[in-house]
Amino acid sequence: MKFEELCMQAKDAMLDLDEDLAYETLDDAIAAGENLMELLSKGYSAGMEELGEAFSRKEAFLPDLMYAAEIMQTVSDKIEENLQVDTVAAGTKGTVVFATVEGDVHDIGKGICCALLKANGFTVYDMGKDVSAAAIVEKAEETGADVIGLSALLTTTMTVQKEVVELLQEKGIRDKYKVIVGGAPVTANWAQQIGADGYSGNATECVKLVNTLV
Repeated sequence: MKFEELCMQAKDAMLDLDEDLAYETLDDAIAAGENLMELLSKGYSAGMEELGEAFSRKEAFLPDLMYAAEIMQTVSDKIEENLQVDTVAAGTKGTVVFATVEGDVHDIGKGICCALLKANGFTVYDMGKDVSAAAIVEKAEETGADVIGLSALLTTTMTVQKEVVELLQEKGIRDKYKVIVGGAPVTANWAQQIGADGYSGNATECVKLVNTLV
């Protein structure tokens, strides 16, 4: 099977919530020595993003997203295991602390970003969802992070992204970190307005952005 067909099959597996097909596709890709990071991005992640868009149009339901997220996590973990040897040998490209900000419990997109960053050789600390600005800054200091990633899926929680930047400034450590923001209501203009270092609209763009910043 051609790589393009594997990507399409992975995407369809996510859209159809076909767990067996998702894992079979990954096994086939591993056996064929295909680029697993590309498969994650162009196949599984593309399916997740399309499913998320369907949810926003009320064409998919929350249980669907939750089930798809579980499949995605298993796929990501298996890909990470297969890439771990190469990543260790090459060394980490940099350290990223990533969180969905306080008041926001949507973390599927953030999870995809973390999975792709790990697959690209970054050390990633996924803090989960509903995380305060203070906790994010503390984690960045604790881990010696290069990049702080902030996801917000609600207009009401976007301000916490600004709070993180302001807290870094108050502590006199703003220059130590590159801050990136993303999420459905977030824009490049918002990133510029709050003094962030970059904005990405999806997981693939996130990896490209972090690569340019580190």
